[in-house]
Amino acid sequence: MARAVIFDVDGTLVDSNDLHATSWKETFEHYGKEVAYGELRAQIGKGADQYMPVFWSADDLERFGKEMAQYKDQLFLKKYLSRTKPFPGAKELIRRIHDEGKQVALASSSKSEVIDYYIGLLGIKAFINLHTTADQAKRSKPYPDIFAVTVGDLEGITVKDCLVVGDAPFDVEAANKLSIGTIALLCGGFPSEELLKAGALCVYENPADLLEHYDSSPLGGKL
Repeated sequence: MARAVIFDVDGTLVDSNDLHATSWKETFEHYGKEVAYGELRAQIGKGADQYMPVFWSADDLERFGKEMAQYKDQLFLKKYLSRTKPFPGAKELIRRIHDEGKQVALASSSKSEVIDYYIGLLGIKAFINLHTTADQAKRSKPYPDIFAVTVGDLEGITVKDCLVVGDAPFDVEAANKLSIGTIALLCGGFPSEELLKAGALCVYENPADLLEHYDSSPLGGKL
């Protein structure tokens, strides 16, 4: 049975994926590129370092990539962050894991200001051991860096002791690179088939659904 559970945040605990995609669309248009919303939405879950190269050339990113990433961050903070909402059952799920004596961590490709806001929005500060953000990892998902940093910071924990809960195939791919099993949630907008193909152990609708089936899930020691 897992001794620590690492949660992605955007699309997993908080309904924000569509807002991030809209922020990227506005950002790209500001820099002169039109991209279909569906194409942008399909890449949500990656940090800016892995997201932008899908749509922009290396030369473009060399010239204004850093500026563009900062523009998007500020746009999301000022215009969209306040529109995010917790998914049903998110706080209750984390509290149950905490109350069972497991360590709980957040690992996100978002910036620290965003994660601090989410922690307050969810009301989970008392139930988590730590949180890791893009600022603490060299590369974002689907690279495993963020999860590796998180595991290293958890007291007395190795990858064998962990489970990840995420919503995007990039979460699953990153965890798999460290041989950590992933429970996938559909509330982030990715289809079940895509999540299972990436290697998810199982799929639930949202945090409330996972909490309802807690005992029969990997959280309860079942595969």
